[in-house]
Amino acid sequence: MAFPFYLPGDDPGPSFAELLRRTGGCPPTPAGPIDDVTHGTTVVALRYADGVVMAGDRRATSGNLISHRTMEKVFPADRHSGVAIAGAAGPAVEMVRLFQLQLEHYEKVEGVELSLEGKANQLSVMVRNHLPAAMQGLMVVPLFAGYDLGRGAGRLFQYDVTGGRYEESDFATNGSGRLHAGTVVKLGYREGVERTGALDLAISALFQAADEDSATGGPDLVRGIYPTMATITSAGFERVDADEVADRFRRLVERLSTPEGTASTGATPTIGGGGAS
Repeated sequence: MAFPFYLPGDDPGPSFAELLRRTGGCPPTPAGPIDDVTHGTTVVALRYADGVVMAGDRRATSGNLISHRTMEKVFPADRHSGVAIAGAAGPAVEMVRLFQLQLEHYEKVEGVELSLEGKANQLSVMVRNHLPAAMQGLMVVPLFAGYDLGRGAGRLFQYDVTGGRYEESDFATNGSGRLHAGTVVKLGYREGVERTGALDLAISALFQAADEDSATGGPDLVRGIYPTMATITSAGFERVDADEVADRFRRLVERLSTPEGTASTGATPTIGGGGAS
């Protein structure tokens, strides 16, 4: 198919989503409610001294069944930002891919990277455009975070199903285990926390969420499955090495296996029993 040409007044500009709409490339909205949809569950994002930590468990559920044990929920959006997804898994992953393509398209057309505020606004528009599908059970509500090169600090944004965009000052959680994960982060968060403390706090939050919420997957020591974690700093988006994540979870489990760890009420909440899948 030949690439379409537009008159100046009809040019869709740097918006890839608008280009799709004008060429009829957007998928049709489902006609009715859809049952047994695979859903991603708990994701966490929090600011730390050098930027932002994002983390997500690996479990996806369909009703009361575990659909997938190794689902990825934390993705890079571009060099200095990332998205963590919760909700209907298929549309969520599709939205992330379209968002990645939108940012790449904008940068190629304009010759500069879109500002972090602009990226957050663009994702808000995509969530709002997804509302008809969300009303039929295909809800997608992401977390967006990145490093603002202008401010020299990490920033994070939360959304509602209507596309409402809300910047959070310290942390944000989403998914079925968001209440439990958010409580752990709220109690343990300290301004200016370093990378090590931020990773351990996110790990504790996911562990506690898995302990209380059946849809959230904890560390699976038998299969060697651990949550996905990433940091976003001035150096860019970087996944935390799987061996480091596994080691931190093993140390958490060891601490909780002792009477002192079970009764601990320290600054970083790591209370609770098992969370293994």
